[in-house]
Amino acid sequence: MKVLVVMGSKSDSHIAEKVTKVLEEFGVEHEVEVASAHRNPKKVEELAKKDYDVFIAIAGLSAALPGVIASHTTKPVIGVPVSAKLGGLDSLLSIAQMPPGIPVATVGIDNGKNAALLAIEILALKDENLKKKLEEYREKMRT
Repeated sequence: MKVLVVMGSKSDSHIAEKVTKVLEEFGVEHEVEVASAHRNPKKVEELAKKDYDVFIAIAGLSAALPGVIASHTTKPVIGVPVSAKLGGLDSLLSIAQMPPGIPVATVGIDNGKNAALLAIEILALKDENLKKKLEEYREKMRT
C-alpha cells in the first residue's frame, strides 16, 4: 500500500515533512512530489493516474491541487490547506468546497500529521497490521 504526497510548491515542504514523519513511523510506503495544479497541470494529471492507494495534496492560496488530483482518480484524496494567506482560511474553504462528484477530504490548516493519520486509517481498512498499529497509537495517546 502506497501514499503519494504532492506539494503545490517547495515552500510546502515543512508540511510534507510532518506527513512523511508519521507515515514512516507506521511503516507506510510513500513518495513525495512537487506539482502545481496551475503551473504544471499535466504532471498533476499523470501523478493522479499512477498506482497509489491514497493521495495527500498540500496546497495554499487557491488550493486547487487536491481537487485536480481528485478529478483524475477514484482513489481517496486528502487536502491539507496551507496558511499562506488569510491564515489559511482561503485554502481551507477552497479544498472543502469541491464540486459535486469530486470529493476531497480535508484536515485542519497546516495539519500534516492528521492528514497522514487519516491516510493510515484508510489503508488500515484492508491492512490488519496497520489497524493494530493505529490501535496501539491511540492507546499511547490515552495513557
